[in-house]
Amino acid sequence: MNEANQRIFVSIAAYRDPQLVPTMEDCIAKARYPERLRFGICWQHDPKEDTLPFRNDDCFRIIAVDWRESKGACWARSEVMKLWRGEEWFLQVDSHCRFAWDWDAKLLDEMGQTESTKPILSTYASPFTPGGDEVLADGPLQMAFQGFTEDGIPHMKPLAIADWQNLTRPPRARFLSAGFLFAQGTFVEEIGYDPELYFLGEEAAMTVRAFTSGYDLFHPQETIVWHDYGRPAAPKHWGDHVEDKARRPWHELDSRSKEKVRRLLAGQPVEKYGLGSTRSLEEYEAYAGLSFKLRKAQDYTVRGEEPPNPEAAADWAGQIFPWMVRITFDRAALPAAALDDPEFWYVGVKDESRAEIYRQDIPQSQLATLPSGESKIVLVCEFESGTIPAAWTVWPVSRSLGWLNKIEGTLGDEDYAIVLEDDTK
Repeated sequence: MNEANQRIFVSIAAYRDPQLVPTMEDCIAKARYPERLRFGICWQHDPKEDTLPFRNDDCFRIIAVDWRESKGACWARSEVMKLWRGEEWFLQVDSHCRFAWDWDAKLLDEMGQTESTKPILSTYASPFTPGGDEVLADGPLQMAFQGFTEDGIPHMKPLAIADWQNLTRPPRARFLSAGFLFAQGTFVEEIGYDPELYFLGEEAAMTVRAFTSGYDLFHPQETIVWHDYGRPAAPKHWGDHVEDKARRPWHELDSRSKEKVRRLLAGQPVEKYGLGSTRSLEEYEAYAGLSFKLRKAQDYTVRGEEPPNPEAAADWAGQIFPWMVRITFDRAALPAAALDDPEFWYVGVKDESRAEIYRQDIPQSQLATLPSGESKIVLVCEFESGTIPAAWTVWPVSRSLGWLNKIEGTLGDEDYAIVLEDDTK
């Protein structure tokens, strides 16, 4: 391929986001070849208030939408794909990101290192906070399995890639991230984006559709993009599109979306944007170490080890047990801001090898329900694992101070138990 023709179509779906312009400016400023970039933007905004530069530049293709007419992020990403004009590469990012220097050249180099004919580079971008002193820390992340929702949809968590400095190639991945995805431009035609999806399940659906269509999944071996995960004051689609404000409340879109994802993960036919025919859904489950039907994951998967998973026994799911863990600690051990100004608490459980087998981020709304007069705080965790819980971590995050000091402890025999079927009746 002629290097001069390696154009990158940058897809951005922006919902009432003041970070859209800084994201675009950073993307352009840090590219090695900015002249090769073409932007497609679904600009969901207030027509009476907002303005957007670049609108008269041919390198920017913009769909302007009154935010009241928006149908959510997946719909917006689908709209952006209509603006693709045959560019050789496709990059999908969120509208509140920052980029590494020479990010475009680095992505192309890593694509070559995969030695795949249909590679995708994708992950949860590393965090940053916009402002005058934006810290872009090193250390790429992977997407690790976190658990199944009550709807049977897998959800993921960010996890550091161990010893990433010594990697010589991009590691294989189990999942795709919607907020940072780099693929060949033909991905737009072959996979597309399902506008009927809403939020939860978007990444699981895209993952199985891409894998069964013959795409190989990889994580970048270095940090390419940073993402603003905080955004406490930013408008959210589900905050705006409620019963009394919207023609179509978000929960109706979400319900329809989850139902479609459930059918997709069950291998059932869907009207549009279904599974591919190059690989089977069962091949993906073996590759990722998951059972969608039984809603279980292999320990190798829970530990975040690189896929494909080793061949497992046919009855492996029978060795994964439901656990109940009780974490107890002194209220006085917490930093004051953990109770007075909490954003959330990270709660993690590890096994005897110190591998994380469970994680939950408890939001401020749930923390407010903790009994205030007790000297002890008790947190109950329920999850599935094939290894025995052995230790725990509680790591509070303050709205104003960020990450606070963590507290840790070990679990005694009285602190955990396997939940037998009869116990749940």
